[in-house]
Amino acid sequence: MTAFAPAEPALVNATRFRAAHAADWERLEALVTRIEKRSIRALDDEELLALPLLYRTTLSSLSVARETSLDRSLIAYLEQLSTRAYFQIYGVPTSAWRQLGHFFARGWPEAVQALWRETIVAALLGVAGTIVGYLLVRSDPGWFFGIVGDDMAGGRDPSASAEALRKTLYDGGQSMLATFATSLFTHNAQIAIFAFALGFAFAVPTLMLLVYNGLMLGAMLAVFVPRGLGVGFTGWLFIHGTTELFAITIAGAAGMRIGTAIAFPGRDTRIDAATRAGRSAAVAMGGTVMMLAVAGLLEGIGRQTVLADGPRYAIGTAMLVGWLSYFYFPRRRHALAAPH
Repeated sequence: MTAFAPAEPALVNATRFRAAHAADWERLEALVTRIEKRSIRALDDEELLALPLLYRTTLSSLSVARETSLDRSLIAYLEQLSTRAYFQIYGVPTSAWRQLGHFFARGWPEAVQALWRETIVAALLGVAGTIVGYLLVRSDPGWFFGIVGDDMAGGRDPSASAEALRKTLYDGGQSMLATFATSLFTHNAQIAIFAFALGFAFAVPTLMLLVYNGLMLGAMLAVFVPRGLGVGFTGWLFIHGTTELFAITIAGAAGMRIGTAIAFPGRDTRIDAATRAGRSAAVAMGGTVMMLAVAGLLEGIGRQTVLADGPRYAIGTAMLVGWLSYFYFPRRRHALAAPH
């Protein structure tokens, strides 16, 4: 009978393996290092064509090294080299400044645009809450303290005189108005954060917070309007409120997007649906932090330096038009540039 030759050993000799492929690894590492230090333009046409081939060769070497249990240092080296090459070939390496610029130029406004349905619903809930809060306090002033509370009101309640309320609007930012403005900004910032963070609970807390915020605004209007100060109070609020309330609306819309994705995941699992919805919602929410900061600056400037109703309305309107244009003005889709 013919004897069969023994099978070759499964393990690969590490020294021979290195000698056979080290040249390819070293060339890939040199190309990747050059791109990292300079840019992709540092490679000529031949090197550009060789880059993906060397990357695939390195991946193949890594696979063999893992399957044949070669030394860990070699596996670690190949994993690191493969990762670096992957990001240079398939990623879009940009500086932090360029990433920040892309966020404000396209990322944030496009994320807000994608939430337009939820934004409309959030705005309508706020308006509805404002109307209900106004009517409740006008019909029974006792509702005011149940909605706003003594600490938040700080003397601006249905028992205050018209003259006292007028001073809070036009005194140039002294103690009463300063305290109220700080409390209002803190309250609105908390509403925005919680409206987004609690969206995971099927958006129910988010909807309640949006309505409550409107209730509080309506309750305050019910205090100032009967005393002939509705225009003044709205103007004082308008200078920063168009930015601040818009931020709350976007935060609520982002929370609603996550909540509805969890409640109605479709064919996806709830985790997958929440993850997908959370990506764009988180981008939209990230920008609202800056909106709240801008609102804080406007509130400070408006309280201390802008005391006339006309300029207050003008600034608030300009900010609202600016935000609407920034978020919803159509942007051209950039086509991929052909390689040179």
